Amino acid sequence: MKQKIVATAFAAMTLMGGMASAEVLRIGVEGAYPPFSQKEADGTLTGFDIDIALALCAQMDRECELVEQEWDGMIPALIARKYDAIVASLSITEDRKKQVDFSEKYYFTPSRFIAKEGADFELTPEGTKGLKIGVLRGTTLQCHVEKAFPDADLRLYNTQEDVFADLATGRLDLQLNNTLGAMDGFLNTEQGEGFAFYGDDVDDPECLGEGMGIAVRKGDPLADEFSAAIRAIREDGTYAGINDKYFDVDIYGK
Repeated sequence: MKQKIVATAFAAMTLMGGMASAEVLRIGVEGAYPPFSQKEADGTLTGFDIDIALALCAQMDRECELVEQEWDGMIPALIARKYDAIVASLSITEDRKKQVDFSEKYYFTPSRFIAKEGADFELTPEGTKGLKIGVLRGTTLQCHVEKAFPDADLRLYNTQEDVFADLATGRLDLQLNNTLGAMDGFLNTEQGEGFAFYGDDVDDPECLGEGMGIAVRKGDPLADEFSAAIRAIREDGTYAGINDKYFDVDIYGK
């Protein structure tokens, strides 16, 4: 199944000021993928990705503006110069490298399916035939399901919150997600009661990539600047402080 990706409207919110650089660095974020990015009741953007973005801006001594963007328009909006970089749990894959450049990874976590406790599916092309599987549109997870389970009834969503809602109400049989996002955003919540991980970690580097990186336009030296800033906040303890605010384990990976 081939999906057309269309850039959507976005809203900008300036969250940092007073930095030395005269040019504002615009960062594309999502705001609907807890605990990495979410919007509080007062409209404030919070989450691991948000804190990492702000910490990197501080390390680079840049004034930054966070630009909220729906997921399936993330890369098109970057290419269209709506913002200068993406900090939104974007996996580094060979396919995406054809469109954008990436920093070094800033975290890596495996992906797993979620289903009702007691579910009895075979995670094979035959065993998933006709099963309703939900994933976020335009993600590496969509790539994996399309490749591994071509006869499943793949349902695509614009926000992770909508995926969880349909899983909870029985409109989906399975959902594939980042393990930490699944735990904090669903399994450890009241909405996720009666659900559990199903099967092993997904092993598909072709689709799932080599970790989450910061995307910039092709040829932009910002990729190297972000990589240096990632290394710096890892070394000075800033990264650990942000990590421990949201997770019980170091999600940077190996």
